[in-house]
Amino acid sequence: MVRLGFIIGFIALLGALLSGLAAYRVHDQELALDRIALARAIDVHASLVQDRLTERELLARVASGLFRAPSVIKPNTLEPLRSAIYAFKTDFVVAGWIARLKPNELAAAQAAIAAAGFPNPQIRSFDDRPISPADVTQPIDVLLDLEPRSNETKTLPGRSYDQDPVRSAMLTRARAEKRSVASDPVPLIRGNGPIGIIVAAPVVPEGATEPAGFVTFSYELASLMLANDDMSLFAVALRDPRKDGGELIANDQGVVSTRMAADGLAPSATRTVSFGGRDWQLSYYAKTNSVRRAEQTAIIVAAIGFAITAMVCGLFGYVAYNNLRLSREIQVRIGFERRLTAVIDELNHRVKNILAVIQSIVTRTLRHGADIDIARELLIGRIHAMSNVVSLLSESQWQGVKLKGLFEARAIPHADRIAVTGPDIAVSARAAQSLSLLFFELASHSDEGLSLVGKHPHITANWTVTGEEGDEVFHFRWEEFNTSEATRRPDSDFGLILLDRVAPEALGGTAKRFFTDVSYVYELTAPMETVVDMTERDRTDKISAPVRPVRS
Repeated sequence: MVRLGFIIGFIALLGALLSGLAAYRVHDQELALDRIALARAIDVHASLVQDRLTERELLARVASGLFRAPSVIKPNTLEPLRSAIYAFKTDFVVAGWIARLKPNELAAAQAAIAAAGFPNPQIRSFDDRPISPADVTQPIDVLLDLEPRSNETKTLPGRSYDQDPVRSAMLTRARAEKRSVASDPVPLIRGNGPIGIIVAAPVVPEGATEPAGFVTFSYELASLMLANDDMSLFAVALRDPRKDGGELIANDQGVVSTRMAADGLAPSATRTVSFGGRDWQLSYYAKTNSVRRAEQTAIIVAAIGFAITAMVCGLFGYVAYNNLRLSREIQVRIGFERRLTAVIDELNHRVKNILAVIQSIVTRTLRHGADIDIARELLIGRIHAMSNVVSLLSESQWQGVKLKGLFEARAIPHADRIAVTGPDIAVSARAAQSLSLLFFELASHSDEGLSLVGKHPHITANWTVTGEEGDEVFHFRWEEFNTSEATRRPDSDFGLILLDRVAPEALGGTAKRFFTDVSYVYELTAPMETVVDMTERDRTDKISAPVRPVRS
């Protein structure tokens, strides 16, 4: 028991160490896989954002390049560009033409706005307050045309963005740098409208040094840079350039709001994208805690390992503790298996013999040219005789069959007219099979015709055992009275082979058949040693003997 306890303790210690090692490895692998998956997803998202931004900036550049020396006060300024703008199939909210007007051009601009069909042609500030042309002393930027035209956007032309802190800074920078520039995030169309970004591309006529105006495109921020959904591994926030620590984030409905970054909550990763001549920083926050998830997975793996270790220790202890008690049962089982193997081998041997005999019966009975009705009756009778002897052997556990039992009416035709005499000896299984077929073959030919005196044949079957012990001889005589060679049906080929060769050889003896003046006689002589076959009976006794456990 001490040794058993030591072994169980060693197994428990080894299992605990292996479980801990497995949990440690799983923790590291889960953490690494989560970080790799998150990094790849972030890289893909940042790349897609950059591609979208590049496409939008390219549209602004192409649109400004298509502008050919426009008249700043021409109505429907964007009309020549309409097909080109919509050919890009981008998701802009409003495309506009902002002209840089001199003070003496304001009246003509108002007339052009009115001629274009906009409801409010008056020049006014970005917050919709009228501007008196007399008060304007230097050029101002005024929205003259836009696409698409809707009930909401038609009210925008005529507004000046010189006093708008976001748009004014964007236009000033675009005018100075002579290239497309993006604004800070700003509400689009109206003060409470969706938050977005405006990109302005200056239009500089040939030979001029100052732009005549700007082609602008505005985009909603949510669809342009942010992608937050339930299936994403992360949430995206855009650094708000107007506030230190401020972030812009969109919900699943695409509504963008401003928030202050929480103290101590650092983004999992940041990426920088370029748009409108400036860099924009995207902050990515993982939706799941990789460390906590890895720890939970490691705890589960360790718990499973400890449980398996406990089960192994318990099972090992149970098996070892019951080993002595089960050893004797195992020995008995081994004996049963050996006996079962012997029984199966013996059964295979006997089945093969029976099948070989049946095959011979079928082949000989259904030979070519045989009468099918007679052959069918003989075949059924012969197989029935074999079945009868097998049943008798099964009842005796293959210990042999009493010779008189082979003359029962269920296996022998005309058994009621056969007078049987002789000692009631038990013949072996092989001898019983041969004798059963022999008796059937003799009896099946005994009633073919009537005798000369009009009586059915009278049959006698007797046997004797002669000689001293060890040299006994078995004598069998079959005699059919009131039968002659003319009235008895000739034996079939199978019958002749069985009578003259198969049965005598199976019993190791000899046989003869002949006609007398009043009868047909068949005699068989064989040594009792082969008729009884004690070796076969001894083998069957060993198989039938009860299995006893080996005493240790």
